[in-house]
Amino acid sequence: MQKKTKLISIIAVCVLIALVVGALLLYNANKPQAQAGDKNIIVTVVHKDESKKEFKINTSAENLRKACEEQNLIAGDESEYGLYVKTVDGETADDANQEWWCVTKGGEMLTTGVDDTMIADGEQYEFTFTIGW
Repeated sequence: MQKKTKLISIIAVCVLIALVVGALLLYNANKPQAQAGDKNIIVTVVHKDESKKEFKINTSAENLRKACEEQNLIAGDESEYGLYVKTVDGETADDANQEWWCVTKGGEMLTTGVDDTMIADGEQYEFTFTIGW
């Protein structure tokens, strides 16, 4: 009976390892890739007073951070996760007042920070001044 239990445990571990490896391969195949060369993107900034300003950016940068920094559009604090955006188009969010910049792509909130957001030609991004966690 012990041999059967050991065999089942070994099979279960092998299946688990195969699932983890498969998930990693799937993630690698589908993760966002940077587009090489010149790209034109649009970044819309929605300020605290709800005014909007559109920036047309031509860049060879691979990620949103570099593209925006080339235009002196964003600034912030470095963290273990990359740049924490605090200032956009000269307006600074105040953490003490639960203010922050929400970054979206085509209206959908990003699950990556500006460092890990790879850009491609024709994409549109938004920085929206937000109050409240």
